[in-house]
Amino acid sequence: MSMEQLSEGLRIVEANRSRGFFAGARDPALIAAAESALGGAFPPTYREFLQRLGAGNFGASEFYGVIDDNFDDSEVPNGIWLTLRERTDSKLPKSLVVIGSTGDGGYYCLGLENGRETPVVVFDPGTPAAQQLPEVVAKDFGEFFLSEVRSRL
Repeated sequence: MSMEQLSEGLRIVEANRSRGFFAGARDPALIAAAESALGGAFPPTYREFLQRLGAGNFGASEFYGVIDDNFDDSEVPNGIWLTLRERTDSKLPKSLVVIGSTGDGGYYCLGLENGRETPVVVFDPGTPAAQQLPEVVAKDFGEFFLSEVRSRL
């Protein structure tokens, strides 16, 4: 169901282009470089999103992703740069990649588990990682993306 939900979200974005802005398709080699920089493999639905849209926004929903290969000095919506920065600044676990902001100081994150689908969870940079209980907001990126896109129509 995950890929179907992502596909539906992508169809909505395509049919409502004026409501969003995305970086555009990203080369698989660039995506592989991002995975290498993070030390893990992206879930299939997130990888497909990166290949199709890269990063961007739909309405007020931002989706962080891959912009270019500058993972050391960039800005949002470069999720790879932000993930590496938050690993240092707020002890974000190395098993997570930041895919968006909750709007209240937290981040939406996905697990990097050998390319398997993982739930979207909330990470609060103001709370030590060891004290956080994972708050699951979607079973995977496909569900998360579709829900966010539908909420902006």
